[in-house]
Parts: sequence; structure tokens; C-alpha cells
Amino acid sequence: MPQTDPAPLASAAESASDTVFFGIMNGLEAQRFVPGQRLVEADLAAQFGVGRNSVREALQRLAAEGIVELLRHRGAAIRSLSLQETLDVLDVAERMNGLLARTAARAVAGGHPALAVTRSLQQLRAADRAKDAEAFGRARRGFYRALLETSGSRELRRLFPSIHVPIVHAQQRLASLQKLRLRDYRAIGQAVAQGEEDAADEAGMAHVGHVREGILGQVGAGDPATACLGAVHAGG
Repeated sequence: MPQTDPAPLASAAESASDTVFFGIMNGLEAQRFVPGQRLVEADLAAQFGVGRNSVREALQRLAAEGIVELLRHRGAAIRSLSLQETLDVLDVAERMNGLLARTAARAVAGGHPALAVTRSLQQLRAADRAKDAEAFGRARRGFYRALLETSGSRELRRLFPSIHVPIVHAQQRLASLQKLRLRDYRAIGQAVAQGEEDAADEAGMAHVGHVREGILGQVGAGDPATACLGAVHAGG
């Protein structure tokens, strides 16, 4: 699913600001950072081995992408989402995920190789068999990069990372999410690799629908993992 599902990865030549930016983004997925958490400049500078100016730059970038809130006189905090905000994010992600899969399938039907997509599926299966959560996270991001690259759409590459799915997943922690992802990604990848636009679109949208069902199921069951859904941000 879209940053919405794909979290960006740092390049080999990352700057000090990149180190903090990608460290927080990847840390959200690994639960080293959580929605509502206060972010203290001095602590981040020590954690990532960078100067405070680099931390401030990274926080500004994260705020621009909606991941961090800059609170007047209170510093910064990882954004939290209310239930309605979560559902709004998923509504956008559902359409975007379907469009991404459809566009990639159309490119394959037009002659673009699907090798990157099929390889990323192999990496997902290998990580799942190894029960390696971090490797699965890397493979998941690789899957979305492969779809974006295969699609050839500059607009999708620009818009996709702006969807706030990373916060949704960090806040919800669905117990069955990895198995759900693997099943749904296989359906998306197979449809894309076969150049089947309608099937790819349907599979892409269905994945987000499955995530929505899981979240609403937890809310209905009173799962503690959803207890923070009523707060818009830390202390709010």
C-alpha cells in the first residue's frame, strides 16, 4: 500500500539531515518511534550522531510530509490520527494503490519488463519464510519502488510518498498485517506481471480495503492498540 505503504530509503550518499529523516521514517515501521511521541532535538542529535541544525532540517521535512507536527512552544511530535483521519487516509490510499497497480500493469502490457516486480515478490516470500520482520519491511518498500518504477509515472512517484499510511500502520499494529500484505502483494504482483490492468487495479484497492476492515475490526473489539485513535496528536 502507499508511505502509504512505501517508506523511502536513504541513498548511499545521504546527508546528515537524510540520516535523521530516514531514521525516523524507518523507525516508525520498526516501532522505535510511535505516533504521539515527543521528538527532542538534543536526543535525536545524539541518537543519529548529527548536529542539531541537521535535526531541525529533518523535522521540517517530516512536518512538510505530514509525519511530524511542530507544536508551538512544545517542540515536535510524531503525528497521531483520529479514527476519521485514519479512514480518510485509507480512502485516498485505496484509490492511489489501485491506480499505481493499474498503471504498472498497463506499462507491462505495453512491453515494459516486469522483472523488478517479480523479483520483489521473491524477496517478500524469502523474508516471510525467514520470519525476518526488518527484511520483510525492506522487501515491502522494494515492492512499491518496483511498481512505481514500472509504472513510469512521474506524478505517482511525486504523490505516492505523501499519503500518510506509515502513520496508520505505526498506530494500528494489526497482528495479521504481514500475512495480509504477502497475500495481497502476490495478487497485485501477478496481475501486474501479466499486464492485466483491471485485475491489478482491483487487487491494489482490495489490499487497502482489507487493512480498513482489520482496523475497524479492532476498534469494534475494543483492542488496546486502537486506544489512541481518539487523540489528534500528543496531548490533544
